[in-house]
Parts: sequence; C-alpha cells; structure tokens
Amino acid sequence: MLNILIFIAGTALAVQAFIGLTYFISSVWEKGKRATVFGGLQFLGMLGLFALFLYLKASGFFETGPGLVILVGGVILGALACFLLLRRTAPNKRALEGTNGLVTGEAKRYDEREIVFARNRCLAPGSEQYGIFYREHPEYEEYDAARRQKGGPLGIPGTIDQPGHGPNVAATLGSVSIPVYLSAPDKYNPLAHPMFGGKKAELSPGEAAERVKGYTLNLGADLVGITEINPSWVYSHRGEIFHKNWEDWGKEIQLAHRYAVVFAVEMFSKMVAAAPHTPTTIESMRNYAKGASIATQLAAFIANLGYSATANHLRHYDALLVPLAVDAGLGELGRIGYLVTKELGPRVRLGAVTTGLPLIPDKPVDIGIEAFCRVCNKCAICCPSGSIPSGDQAEVNGTLRWKLNEETCFAFWGKIGTDCNVCMRVCPWSHARTFPHKLIVELVSRNVIAGRLFTVMDDVFYGKRPRPKAPPGWAKFDGEGR
Repeated sequence: MLNILIFIAGTALAVQAFIGLTYFISSVWEKGKRATVFGGLQFLGMLGLFALFLYLKASGFFETGPGLVILVGGVILGALACFLLLRRTAPNKRALEGTNGLVTGEAKRYDEREIVFARNRCLAPGSEQYGIFYREHPEYEEYDAARRQKGGPLGIPGTIDQPGHGPNVAATLGSVSIPVYLSAPDKYNPLAHPMFGGKKAELSPGEAAERVKGYTLNLGADLVGITEINPSWVYSHRGEIFHKNWEDWGKEIQLAHRYAVVFAVEMFSKMVAAAPHTPTTIESMRNYAKGASIATQLAAFIANLGYSATANHLRHYDALLVPLAVDAGLGELGRIGYLVTKELGPRVRLGAVTTGLPLIPDKPVDIGIEAFCRVCNKCAICCPSGSIPSGDQAEVNGTLRWKLNEETCFAFWGKIGTDCNVCMRVCPWSHARTFPHKLIVELVSRNVIAGRLFTVMDDVFYGKRPRPKAPPGWAKFDGEGR
C-alpha cells in the first residue's frame, strides 16, 4: 500500500511540474512578460516540490509515522482537488436551449437602419435617406453629426498610430475591398451555374449537412454549425446600401429560408494582442474578407445544388449572426457582447449562408461562459469607453443578456481610428490554444469551480489590466505598445 501511495503522489507531482513547464514555455512563446515571470516561479516551485518528494522518498521518510501521515494527507488533498476541479458540474440548462433560453418576452426585430454602422456608412448629410431617417429618429441626429466630425475607424483625423500607420491602413483597406466587391446582389444571391439547369440535387438532409459543413471547413472556416432560423433574429428593414441600390433602403426584409449555415474564422492571437492599435484592425478585416469569400462560395455551391441561398458577410446581412451562431452550437454569448467559442474564445469573425436546402440542425452548447463571465468581469474593467456592463445580465428587448453600449463603443472607435478590440484581447478565453490553455479551457467548460479559480489566476498571471503587446514585425507602427 505504501508503494502505491508513493507512486500516486510522485506521478501527480511529476504531471503537475510538466504542466507548469508547458505553461512557462507557452508564456515565453506568447511574449507575456508578467506571465513568463509568474509561470517561471510557478514551475520552479512545482519542480522544487517534486525534488523534495524524491529526496524524502530516498531517505525513507515516508516509512516513518509522520511521513506516512503527510503522504496520506497529501494524497487525500490531491484527490479532493481533482474531484472538485475535474468533475462535471450541473449543466446550464439555459445555455443548452440556445437563444430560446435567453428569451424572456417578445423580442422585437432589429431595424438595420438604426444600427450604428449603417447610420455611419449610409446616411450622407443632404441625402433623401438622411432626411427620412432623422425625421423618424431625431434623437440620433446631433449625436451622429458630432461623431462624423471626429472621423471614423481609419478615417480623418487618422489613427492612434499615426504618423506610422500608413502601411497598416493600406493593408486594412486592401482586405475591405473583398467584402465590398462581394456585396453586389448577384454575388450574395447567386444563381445556379448554367450547366446544372436549376435541377435540384437528390440529397437527404443528413448528407446535405455533411457536404455543406465539410465544404465550408475546406474553404477555410475554423468552425461551422447549422440552425433553423428564428425569425426574431432577422433584420426588419434594410439599412446597409452598397453599389447604389438605394431602392432597397428601408425595404422590409422577408427571409423565406429555413436554415442558416453559420461559420467562424479565427483572428490570430498575435495580431489581437496589439489591440487597440492598427494590427488588430488588419486582422479584423482579413477575417471579414475571408468570411465574405467563404460565404459567397458556399452560397454558390448550394445554388448549384438547386436551392436558393444568400451569403451573409460584412457588407450584406439579413440576420443577426451572433444569435444564429449560438443556436448553431458554435458557442455562447458572453459579457463582451461577442460569441465566445470553446476552441478560440471570442477571437472569431462570423459569416453565414441562409438557405432553403433541407439540413439537419446542430444543437446549442454549454461551455460554461455564462458562469465564467458573471465572475470574471475583465472586459468591463478594461473597456476604454466603459461600454461593457459590469453588473449582472438584464432584460433587453425581451432577452436576458449583457448589453454592450454600441453607441459609446463606436464613438471610441472614431476617436482612436481603429476598431479597438481591447475586450477581445483581455478576455481569458482569447489566449492562444497552447497545451496548458487547452487544458484550462477543458476544465472551465465543464466545471464552475474551475472557472472561478482560473479567473483569479488569470488576474495574477496576466494582470487585471493587461497591456498590449508588440505585433509581428511586418505590422509594426510608430510608438507600438504604448
């Protein structure tokens, strides 16, 4: 029995030291100065404890009365810790219902004309649409006019990275050109290729789902899921206009499609780490461009199968993609106001294709985000504009959630000339998925106690207000990291 206890204790301490080593290596790779220091100290402590154990074993200490008590006590404490942290705690039934679990009353469909992006991009002073909108919504006019004078993301008077921001702005605008080009109606609503003659493919819903999801991943998506469309998440009226199709502005959006194929593409952690500086904006636009390309090709693929399909991407949305992504099982809605995924945290951009092709929907998931966000609060603490609520969830438009103040958030974008992304950078779920972080995510996603523990540890190892890091050399700018 003594040898069994010694083996269990020794193995546990060795595994603990190995995990500490991998975390230290991960911190060095991530260029986290504070995390590297604390990770190094943690590893040395774990290694010292393991060395002490080997010394005591070699000296025969565990064969004495006091030694046996310490050994048995250590094993019991370790077993208790494993039980508390490794077991699966009760599931969040609300999360497993997807957005239905958040609905508390009647959810009114959002009018795209009222979205801050549409107001900023499409309502030119002096235009007919400008007059129509602000007569109906005078509460926005003075506020929007003041914001326009300050410029906007990547607009006049520039970015916080000037005068050295030129190459980064050029790269950002290079990526933006893709979704703009793909926002033409014949691109987002493609027709079948003539060789198919409009004939419908004979596919079962299961095979169709397999082919559609496989093709989406093959095109470069990192995550993909399918959901039946809840009409509440479809915009009520068109507000974003490109290619001068102004006759569509203000039209009611009537979506006949039953299903949505929703996908996510990863924003690279080393670019996001520079937020709120211009490298993170390059990364946002790169992902939006990639998403537009994937959505357009996927819509064309489904059209060639003989079914109508519409691409939803940065320059054309029929529906709110975060709720659709939640229902498609890609993740949960977090305090940050973004989708938070198990695989990549909030470091994703979304795209979708709505379609009439019969498919098998995926189920919503519970990965512990609601419980984690309720304790963490780091995004709210670090938000430069104070746009993220620090309290508990509240009822907004018939749904229970943390409501981001998009007006003050976007105003800050205009002030600094980038799309900020500080909240994404500081979120503990945003860490690169190295081995120790994968292990932590696995624990947190199944255990509430682990979530509470690692919120504290993230503050210790990274700080309550982590600073931005230098980006890759090709995306550098003057005054980087300040």
